[in-house]
Amino acid sequence: MTIRNAMTVDVEDYFQVSAFEPYIERDHWERIPCRVEANTDRILALFDAAGIQATFFTLGWVAERYRGLVRRIVDNGHELASHGYSHVRVTQQQPKEFRADIEKTKKLLEDTAGVAVKGYRAASYSIGADNLWALDELAEAGHAYSSSIYPVKHDLYGMPEAPRFAFRPRGEGGILEIPITTLRVAGRNLPCGGGGFFRLYPYTVSRWALRRVNRVEDQPGMFYFHPWEIDPDQPRQDGLSARTRFRHYLNLGRMEERLQALLRDFAWGRMDQIFLEGRTHS
Repeated sequence: MTIRNAMTVDVEDYFQVSAFEPYIERDHWERIPCRVEANTDRILALFDAAGIQATFFTLGWVAERYRGLVRRIVDNGHELASHGYSHVRVTQQQPKEFRADIEKTKKLLEDTAGVAVKGYRAASYSIGADNLWALDELAEAGHAYSSSIYPVKHDLYGMPEAPRFAFRPRGEGGILEIPITTLRVAGRNLPCGGGGFFRLYPYTVSRWALRRVNRVEDQPGMFYFHPWEIDPDQPRQDGLSARTRFRHYLNLGRMEERLQALLRDFAWGRMDQIFLEGRTHS
Protein backbone atom coordinates (compact mmCIF):
# COMPACT_ATOMS: atom_id res chain seq x y z
CA MET A 1 0.00 0.00 0.00
CA THR A 2 1.10 3.56 -0.73
CA ILE A 3 1.69 5.98 2.15
CA ARG A 4 -0.38 9.14 1.96
CA ASN A 5 1.31 12.41 2.85
CA ALA A 6 -0.40 15.52 4.15
CA MET A 7 -0.72 18.44 1.74
CA THR A 8 -1.16 21.82 3.45
CA VAL A 9 -1.56 25.43 2.37
CA ASP A 10 -0.91 28.47 4.58
CA VAL A 11 -3.55 30.89 3.36
CA GLU A 12 -1.95 34.32 3.64
CA ASP A 13 -1.16 37.07 1.13
CA TYR A 14 2.27 38.07 -0.14
CA PHE A 15 2.46 41.17 2.05
CA GLN A 16 1.65 39.27 5.26
CA VAL A 17 4.79 37.13 5.50
CA SER A 18 6.91 37.56 8.62
CA ALA A 19 9.96 38.58 6.60
CA PHE A 20 8.09 41.70 5.41
CA GLU A 21 7.25 42.89 8.94
CA PRO A 22 10.08 45.49 8.98
CA TYR A 23 8.87 46.88 5.65
CA ILE A 24 5.05 46.73 5.71
CA GLU A 25 3.00 47.82 8.72
CA ARG A 26 -0.10 45.77 9.55
CA ASP A 27 -2.25 48.90 9.56
CA HIS A 28 -1.27 49.36 5.89
CA TRP A 29 -2.62 45.98 4.81
CA GLU A 30 -6.02 47.38 3.92
CA ARG A 31 -4.44 49.67 1.30
CA ILE A 32 -2.51 46.92 -0.50
CA PRO A 33 -4.05 45.04 -3.46
CA CYS A 34 -4.91 41.51 -2.33
CA ARG A 35 -4.14 38.47 -4.48
CA VAL A 36 -4.84 35.69 -1.99
CA GLU A 37 -8.35 34.85 -3.19
CA ALA A 38 -7.42 34.39 -6.85
CA ASN A 39 -4.25 32.45 -5.97
CA THR A 40 -6.08 30.15 -3.57
CA ASP A 41 -8.76 29.50 -6.18
CA ARG A 42 -5.97 28.45 -8.56
CA ILE A 43 -4.74 26.02 -5.92
CA LEU A 44 -8.23 24.62 -5.45
CA ALA A 45 -8.37 24.01 -9.21
CA LEU A 46 -4.96 22.29 -9.16
CA PHE A 47 -6.03 20.02 -6.32
CA ASP A 48 -9.32 19.23 -8.01
CA ALA A 49 -7.53 18.27 -11.23
CA ALA A 50 -5.19 16.01 -9.23
CA GLY A 51 -8.06 14.51 -7.24
CA ILE A 52 -6.60 15.29 -3.82
CA GLN A 53 -7.84 16.84 -0.60
CA ALA A 54 -5.66 19.04 1.59
CA THR A 55 -5.63 21.17 4.74
CA PHE A 56 -5.83 24.96 4.47
CA PHE A 57 -4.37 26.82 7.47
CA THR A 58 -6.21 30.10 7.03
CA LEU A 59 -5.61 33.53 8.55
CA GLY A 60 -8.64 35.01 10.28
CA TRP A 61 -7.85 38.31 8.53
CA VAL A 62 -8.28 36.58 5.17
CA ALA A 63 -11.38 34.65 6.22
CA GLU A 64 -13.07 37.83 7.43
CA ARG A 65 -12.66 39.46 4.02
CA TYR A 66 -13.13 36.43 1.75
CA ARG A 67 -15.86 34.37 3.36
CA GLY A 68 -16.83 32.86 0.03
CA LEU A 69 -13.30 31.52 -0.38
CA VAL A 70 -13.45 29.85 3.03
CA ARG A 71 -16.71 28.17 2.08
CA ARG A 72 -15.28 27.03 -1.26
CA ILE A 73 -12.36 25.39 0.55
CA VAL A 74 -14.76 23.34 2.68
CA ASP A 75 -17.23 22.69 -0.15
CA ASN A 76 -14.40 21.15 -2.17
CA GLY A 77 -13.76 18.59 0.57
CA HIS A 78 -10.70 20.17 2.15
CA GLU A 79 -9.96 20.62 5.84
CA LEU A 80 -10.18 24.15 7.24
CA ALA A 81 -7.64 24.93 9.97
CA SER A 82 -6.38 28.04 11.79
CA HIS A 83 -3.28 30.09 11.07
CA GLY A 84 -4.10 32.69 13.71
CA TYR A 85 -5.78 36.01 12.97
CA SER A 86 -3.11 38.32 11.53
CA HIS A 87 0.15 36.34 11.32
CA VAL A 88 1.61 37.49 14.62
CA ARG A 89 4.34 35.13 15.75
CA VAL A 90 3.71 33.36 19.05
CA THR A 91 7.11 34.59 20.24
CA GLN A 92 5.65 38.12 20.13
CA GLN A 93 2.60 37.27 22.28
CA GLN A 94 1.92 36.72 25.94
CA PRO A 95 -0.41 33.85 26.93
CA LYS A 96 -3.43 36.13 27.35
CA GLU A 97 -2.93 37.71 23.91
CA PHE A 98 -2.35 34.33 22.30
CA ARG A 99 -5.47 32.87 23.89
CA ALA A 100 -7.60 35.75 22.58
CA ASP A 101 -6.10 35.38 19.10
CA ILE A 102 -6.69 31.65 18.73
CA GLU A 103 -10.19 31.77 20.21
CA LYS A 104 -11.19 34.67 17.93
CA THR A 105 -9.83 32.95 14.83
CA LYS A 106 -11.31 29.54 15.59
CA LYS A 107 -14.76 31.02 16.13
CA LEU A 108 -14.54 33.13 12.98
CA LEU A 109 -13.56 30.18 10.81
CA GLU A 110 -16.16 27.87 12.30
CA ASP A 111 -18.95 30.43 12.03
CA THR A 112 -18.02 31.14 8.41
CA ALA A 113 -17.70 27.56 7.20
CA GLY A 114 -19.99 25.67 9.57
CA VAL A 115 -17.35 23.05 10.39
CA ALA A 116 -15.22 22.31 13.43
CA VAL A 117 -11.64 23.62 13.27
CA LYS A 118 -9.27 21.04 14.74
CA GLY A 119 -5.84 22.21 13.55
CA TYR A 120 -3.59 25.21 14.13
CA ARG A 121 -0.31 26.35 12.63
CA ALA A 122 1.66 29.19 14.20
CA ALA A 123 2.95 32.03 12.05
CA SER A 124 6.51 31.20 10.96
CA TYR A 125 6.57 28.02 13.06
CA SER A 126 7.01 30.19 16.15
CA ILE A 127 6.36 27.57 18.81
CA GLY A 128 9.52 26.05 20.25
CA ALA A 129 11.34 25.15 23.43
CA ASP A 130 10.76 28.53 25.07
CA ASN A 131 6.99 28.80 24.57
CA LEU A 132 5.52 25.30 24.73
CA TRP A 133 2.84 26.82 26.97
CA ALA A 134 1.12 27.78 23.71
CA LEU A 135 0.27 24.13 23.13
CA ASP A 136 -1.66 24.06 26.40
CA GLU A 137 -3.62 27.11 25.28
CA LEU A 138 -4.42 25.45 21.97
CA ALA A 139 -5.71 22.32 23.70
CA GLU A 140 -7.79 24.43 26.08
CA ALA A 141 -9.31 26.28 23.11
CA GLY A 142 -10.42 22.99 21.57
CA HIS A 143 -7.76 22.28 18.96
CA ALA A 144 -6.87 18.62 18.45
CA TYR A 145 -3.49 19.19 16.82
CA SER A 146 -0.82 21.75 16.07
CA SER A 147 1.66 21.92 13.20
CA SER A 148 3.89 24.66 14.57
CA ILE A 149 7.28 23.16 15.42
CA TYR A 150 10.03 22.89 12.81
CA PRO A 151 12.78 20.51 14.03
CA VAL A 152 15.61 22.39 12.30
CA LYS A 153 18.20 25.01 13.17
CA HIS A 154 17.23 28.22 11.38
CA ASP A 155 17.82 31.93 11.93
CA LEU A 156 14.09 32.69 12.14
CA TYR A 157 12.60 29.60 13.81
CA GLY A 158 13.26 26.01 14.76
CA MET A 159 13.53 23.47 17.56
CA PRO A 160 16.18 21.07 16.24
CA GLU A 161 15.98 18.79 19.27
CA ALA A 162 12.26 18.10 18.74
CA PRO A 163 11.09 14.71 17.42
CA ARG A 164 10.81 14.60 13.64
CA PHE A 165 7.42 12.93 13.53
CA ALA A 166 4.08 13.43 15.29
CA PHE A 167 4.38 13.54 19.08
CA ARG A 168 2.74 14.97 22.20
CA PRO A 169 5.13 17.52 23.74
CA ARG A 170 2.96 17.95 26.85
CA GLY A 171 2.62 14.23 27.52
CA GLU A 172 -0.22 11.79 27.07
CA GLY A 173 -3.51 13.62 26.87
CA GLY A 174 -1.84 16.75 25.53
CA ILE A 175 -2.27 18.16 22.06
CA LEU A 176 -0.71 16.33 19.12
CA GLU A 177 2.14 18.21 17.44
CA ILE A 178 2.88 17.37 13.79
CA PRO A 179 6.27 18.84 12.83
CA ILE A 180 7.25 19.96 9.35
CA THR A 181 8.88 17.04 7.56
CA THR A 182 12.66 16.72 7.66
CA LEU A 183 15.19 14.12 6.63
CA ARG A 184 18.06 13.11 8.91
CA VAL A 185 21.34 13.53 7.00
CA ALA A 186 24.84 13.48 8.52
CA GLY A 187 23.52 14.15 12.02
CA ARG A 188 21.35 17.10 11.00
CA ASN A 189 17.72 17.50 10.00
CA LEU A 190 17.38 18.52 6.35
CA PRO A 191 14.19 20.51 5.62
CA CYS A 192 12.10 18.73 3.00
CA GLY A 193 8.57 19.82 3.85
CA GLY A 194 8.06 22.64 1.38
CA GLY A 195 8.15 26.43 1.45
CA GLY A 196 11.29 28.22 0.33
CA PHE A 197 13.38 25.05 0.52
CA PHE A 198 11.15 23.42 -2.10
CA ARG A 199 11.83 26.36 -4.41
CA LEU A 200 15.55 26.26 -3.60
CA TYR A 201 16.30 22.56 -4.13
CA PRO A 202 16.10 20.90 -7.54
CA TYR A 203 12.82 18.99 -7.65
CA THR A 204 14.67 15.68 -7.83
CA VAL A 205 16.17 16.37 -4.38
CA SER A 206 12.77 17.09 -2.84
CA ARG A 207 11.30 13.97 -4.43
CA TRP A 208 14.19 11.81 -3.19
CA ALA A 209 13.89 13.12 0.36
CA LEU A 210 10.14 12.57 0.64
CA ARG A 211 10.40 9.11 -0.91
CA ARG A 212 13.02 8.22 1.67
CA VAL A 213 10.74 9.37 4.50
CA ASN A 214 7.95 7.20 3.08
CA ARG A 215 9.87 4.11 2.02
CA VAL A 216 12.77 3.87 4.47
CA GLU A 217 11.25 5.41 7.60
CA ASP A 218 7.70 4.28 6.76
CA GLN A 219 6.28 7.64 7.83
CA PRO A 220 3.84 10.05 6.20
CA GLY A 221 5.37 13.37 5.27
CA MET A 222 3.79 16.77 5.49
CA PHE A 223 4.23 19.45 2.82
CA TYR A 224 3.32 23.13 2.99
CA PHE A 225 3.31 26.13 0.69
CA HIS A 226 1.60 29.52 0.34
CA PRO A 227 -0.74 30.91 -2.34
CA TRP A 228 1.73 33.72 -3.13
CA GLU A 229 4.36 31.11 -4.07
CA ILE A 230 2.52 30.28 -7.30
CA ASP A 231 2.23 33.98 -8.19
CA PRO A 232 5.39 35.25 -9.93
CA ASP A 233 3.50 38.39 -11.03
CA GLN A 234 2.86 39.63 -7.48
CA PRO A 235 3.89 43.26 -6.81
CA ARG A 236 7.56 43.54 -5.89
CA GLN A 237 8.41 45.31 -2.64
CA ASP A 238 11.04 48.03 -2.48
CA GLY A 239 13.79 48.33 0.11
CA LEU A 240 14.05 44.66 1.02
CA SER A 241 17.32 43.22 2.28
CA ALA A 242 19.17 40.97 -0.16
CA ARG A 243 18.42 37.93 2.01
CA THR A 244 14.69 38.67 2.23
CA ARG A 245 14.46 39.35 -1.52
CA PHE A 246 16.23 36.08 -2.31
CA ARG A 247 14.11 33.98 0.03
CA HIS A 248 10.78 35.42 -1.05
CA TYR A 249 11.17 35.66 -4.82
CA LEU A 250 13.40 32.67 -5.57
CA ASN A 251 11.99 30.46 -8.33
CA LEU A 252 8.39 31.66 -8.02
CA GLY A 253 8.02 31.06 -11.75
CA ARG A 254 8.90 27.37 -11.32
CA MET A 255 6.74 26.66 -8.29
CA GLU A 256 3.50 25.65 -9.98
CA GLU A 257 5.22 23.18 -12.32
CA ARG A 258 7.10 21.61 -9.41
CA LEU A 259 3.90 21.43 -7.38
CA GLN A 260 2.10 19.63 -10.18
CA ALA A 261 4.94 17.09 -10.34
CA LEU A 262 4.71 16.59 -6.58
CA LEU A 263 0.97 15.98 -6.80
CA ARG A 264 1.58 13.32 -9.46
CA ASP A 265 4.50 11.59 -7.76
CA PHE A 266 2.98 11.05 -4.29
CA ALA A 267 -0.34 10.25 -2.62
CA TRP A 268 -1.88 13.10 -0.61
CA GLY A 269 -4.57 13.75 1.96
CA ARG A 270 -5.78 16.01 4.77
CA MET A 271 -4.00 16.44 8.08
CA ASP A 272 -6.99 15.35 10.16
CA GLN A 273 -7.54 12.17 8.15
CA ILE A 274 -3.90 11.12 8.15
CA PHE A 275 -2.87 11.99 11.70
CA LEU A 276 -6.11 11.93 13.70
CA GLU A 277 -8.03 9.20 11.90
CA GLY A 278 -5.02 7.10 10.96
CA ARG A 279 -5.84 7.00 7.25
CA THR A 280 -2.17 6.92 6.23
CA HIS A 281 -2.40 4.57 3.25
CA SER A 282 -4.22 4.61 -0.06
